[in-house]
Amino acid sequence: METSIVARRRGRPPKELAGFSETRDTLLRAGVAALTEKGFSATGIDEILRSVNVPKGSFYHYFGSKESFGAELIDIYAAYFARKLDRILTDPTRTPLERLRDFTADAEAGMKRYQFRRGCLVGNLGQEMNALPQTYRKKLRDVFDDWQARTERCLLEARETGQIPANKNCKALAEFFWIGWEGAVLRAKLDGGPKPLRVFADGFFSVLTS
Repeated sequence: METSIVARRRGRPPKELAGFSETRDTLLRAGVAALTEKGFSATGIDEILRSVNVPKGSFYHYFGSKESFGAELIDIYAAYFARKLDRILTDPTRTPLERLRDFTADAEAGMKRYQFRRGCLVGNLGQEMNALPQTYRKKLRDVFDDWQARTERCLLEARETGQIPANKNCKALAEFFWIGWEGAVLRAKLDGGPKPLRVFADGFFSVLTS
């Protein structure tokens, strides 16, 4: 639902206008969208405020700093993505390898929805880590570790059911997947199309079953 906020004087915005939590959530959603497309350093607070019609000068009523805002964006994106991985990678109606294929197809569809302009918030921030607050480094590593652990569990199930050879190192394969997949997402943004995603996915599944 689109929320229209009329222009008003700078300063503390009245809570009755849209509700403190509603406006705060709107800014967080706009921040996630901006960071998946442009990254942290290239995204200005004023730009985010304008995109959702929140007056300039109101930002620090909702967030203590741009650094704390960015930290919340990482947490929100990580929670959203964890739910997505659980939904896809634990689907009991699909085999483990079908679930992994479903994930790559879902990711491609998501990027296509935004003309391949948006990628992965966590991957984008990782690319510019030297310009970011150092407190983000552990947060980003923890997110990747979580995604890898969820993927490893799916691969372990594939090994247990005989879909992949018994000698496969599922932990290493899960790490390999996320290192390669993030690169494919970056290249898909660069190319403006799905080919890098498909090339990596096909190569990864060939490794799994060889």
